[in-house]
Amino acid sequence: MTLRRTGATARRVLRQLRHDPRTVALLLAVPAVLMGLLAWILHGRDDEFNHFGPPLLGIFPLIVMFLVTSVATLRERTSGTLERLLTMPLAKAEFVLGYALAFGFAAVVQGLVVSGLSFGLYGLQVAGSAWLVVLVAVLDAVLGAALGLSLSALASTEFQAVQFMPAVILPQLLLCGIIVPRTELPTVLHWLSDVLPMSYAVGATQQLSMSATVTSEFLIDIGVVSMFVAAALVLGAATLRRRTR
Repeated sequence: MTLRRTGATARRVLRQLRHDPRTVALLLAVPAVLMGLLAWILHGRDDEFNHFGPPLLGIFPLIVMFLVTSVATLRERTSGTLERLLTMPLAKAEFVLGYALAFGFAAVVQGLVVSGLSFGLYGLQVAGSAWLVVLVAVLDAVLGAALGLSLSALASTEFQAVQFMPAVILPQLLLCGIIVPRTELPTVLHWLSDVLPMSYAVGATQQLSMSATVTSEFLIDIGVVSMFVAAALVLGAATLRRRTR
């Protein structure tokens, strides 16, 4: 694996994104609009907005990145682009890492936009550092991209890739601790939530909402999310197919 080929793949993906204004709008505008809608719904109820806002600040980018990355990766296979690329000296790991770098950059921009609006225009407040919340939001978006890369191998059409969102994301949304604290879930559901990445993504933002200091629980949550990102990228490289049958 070489950095030159990985970088070339990342630049190609970013050029494609630049010429696709609808996808750019989806990446940047949708999470910001959703946070604005939440702020509007909870207008005058600052405590509730400050409670639900930080976790959703990470979840919205995760969902959008998952959707965009899974569809974009599948499109590379169905169009024959991936098959042509892999006839050249480009390893699957270089392709996956290049995609991860490109969408990781998009995640950084996305996280800065939605976080800047949330803490500025929308008036979101947390006990901890706002910059750490931004970091978690970016990491969550990267997690969404990594999950999209790995699970796209299971889809044969773009419609199937979209279907993975309710199948993979919505159960995590129910079990991650936003609706009911994970400690209050039935035992089996609590065990299930322990192996879902969104539980730790939400846990990290909840720690920042409640504590002005960096807690050991926050560091554990960040570490677990990072391991899920690495595992998803490895799985994506292992299961990547040249084309869709």
